[in-house]
Amino acid sequence: MDARPDALTLLRFHVEAGVEDVLLDTPVDRFAVQKAAPAAAVPVPRTVAPAVAAAPVAAMAPADARTAAAGAVSLDDLRLALERFDGCALRSTATNLVFADGNPAAPLMLIGEAPGREEDQKGLPFVGESGKLLDRMLASIGLDRTGCYITNLIFWRPPGNRNPSQEEIVACQPFVMRHIELVRPKVIGLVGSISAKTLLSKTEGITRLRGRWFNLEVGDMVIPALPVFHPAYLLRQPEQKRETWRDLLALKKKLAELN
Repeated sequence: MDARPDALTLLRFHVEAGVEDVLLDTPVDRFAVQKAAPAAAVPVPRTVAPAVAAAPVAAMAPADARTAAAGAVSLDDLRLALERFDGCALRSTATNLVFADGNPAAPLMLIGEAPGREEDQKGLPFVGESGKLLDRMLASIGLDRTGCYITNLIFWRPPGNRNPSQEEIVACQPFVMRHIELVRPKVIGLVGSISAKTLLSKTEGITRLRGRWFNLEVGDMVIPALPVFHPAYLLRQPEQKRETWRDLLALKKKLAELN
């Protein structure tokens, strides 16, 4: 039996890991190329229009993130602004924008970290193994996706499912805050360490933050927010499900109080 990995499987692995360059049949002396090329002779990328042409309307610089997010007066506007936003490099390596799922009129908003492979393929948050566990977690307190609204801190999948960089988080954050303003949830669940630390401006890890209520100030709102373990973490550390059950009961109680 041939134990060598399938070529397509290897190619898929490298694409998911963020590999962009390939090896050529003929070796290239990069040092010689650098010496021969003048410093000012920078090749124009294929995606950049000639200087005489107008810049694409859809392209936006990272500095425009706040303006683009603030200009959205509906969720459809916000999604469109993200589709046009060119200030996060993850957009160029992802398959789909992963915006949200669930009911935007629901009192509970869940904010995860970043899409994974299956989320990237389907364009929806939490649809892989973590998503299946999240659905079971919600069902344990009488909720499903019609009873909550789900999104992420990052709207495009980082290559290889790595953690998003600080630059990527900063680029997406104005859209996340505007997302919250438009949905106006009564309660927020911060799913995972990156989401919790970013939106609460904390340096503590999720094991210290979970189980504690915080007031998240967004626009004219002060929203109770509860950090919880990410389902992906629970798949690796199932013994933490006991603590998560307590957090789910706390969410259920808070929702009952506010309704």
